[in-house]
Amino acid sequence: MITLVTGATGFVGAAVARALVQTGIDVRVLVRPNSDLQNLDGLPVERVSGDLRDPVSLRRALTGCRHLYHVAAHYALWAKDPSIFYDINVTGTRNLLEAARDVGVDRTVYCSTIGTIGLPPGGGLGTEETPISLEQMAGHYKRSKYLAEQEVHKLAKEGLSVVIVNPSAPVGERDVKPTPTGQIVVDFMKGRMPAYIETGINIIDVDDVATGHLLAMEKGRQGERYILGSKNLLLREVFEVLGTLTGVKAPALKLPRGAVLPFAYLNHCIANLTGIPPRIPLEGVKMAKYKMHYDCSKAIRELGLPQHPPEVALEKAVRWCKAHGYV
Repeated sequence: MITLVTGATGFVGAAVARALVQTGIDVRVLVRPNSDLQNLDGLPVERVSGDLRDPVSLRRALTGCRHLYHVAAHYALWAKDPSIFYDINVTGTRNLLEAARDVGVDRTVYCSTIGTIGLPPGGGLGTEETPISLEQMAGHYKRSKYLAEQEVHKLAKEGLSVVIVNPSAPVGERDVKPTPTGQIVVDFMKGRMPAYIETGINIIDVDDVATGHLLAMEKGRQGERYILGSKNLLLREVFEVLGTLTGVKAPALKLPRGAVLPFAYLNHCIANLTGIPPRIPLEGVKMAKYKMHYDCSKAIRELGLPQHPPEVALEKAVRWCKAHGYV
């Protein structure tokens, strides 16, 4: 039987598709007519045209499929028209999962985000059970993914066989866009970071994230969430690793978040007027208030999630960026 992967032209989705192909599974990928297909180069997959906003195309793509990995999302820290986040991430997810139910897909893995996982108010590590509300979501991306998860939970309660995975900050090869995390690597390599705001981040190799998806399909419990993460680091520690890998000097100037926030608001307003993405993303500065550190033991214990060192993932990202002209 066939497995459908959405988002296979993107960073995590491409890694999932490659992992499936390597296990000998027949893979079908959903692509939009205007998608950048370079992440599919050389990959023996069946390509079908469709859009998460077009339910007819989704039913057509899912016909004959046993499994579904829904990895596609509009992932960005800013958009001139925020409705795109909700059209794709919320309505699109509901469209796809309802189509999967209607055509008889056996099981689905839905890729959410670490941003929908709560953090303890007094500090400490977030877990799959840490409470969080829509009001605590910073920015349209996180809000839309939170609402999408609610749609998934609703369908799970109605009987849809689905498991949710919440990747932390994947790093590695083929981050073509790049993602916000990948942009940090690129900006560092280009020397565009004279200063920084200290925050916390959980780094995981994107190939381990892909493996986590496959393990969730095989071993994940119905309706459960699994954090796909690895090592908790401070941003300063990430820069130290990148400095060792690249020879670029890590920024020494640490700025207070309050000093940067007014410039982020100004940059956000300018971006809304010009349509040019902001150099200082407002949502990124807001998120820097929290150390995004998590307890990943549930996925390690129940799924067997691999834990390759983040230094290896960062090295792969640096090597790939150099080889593909990002610096």
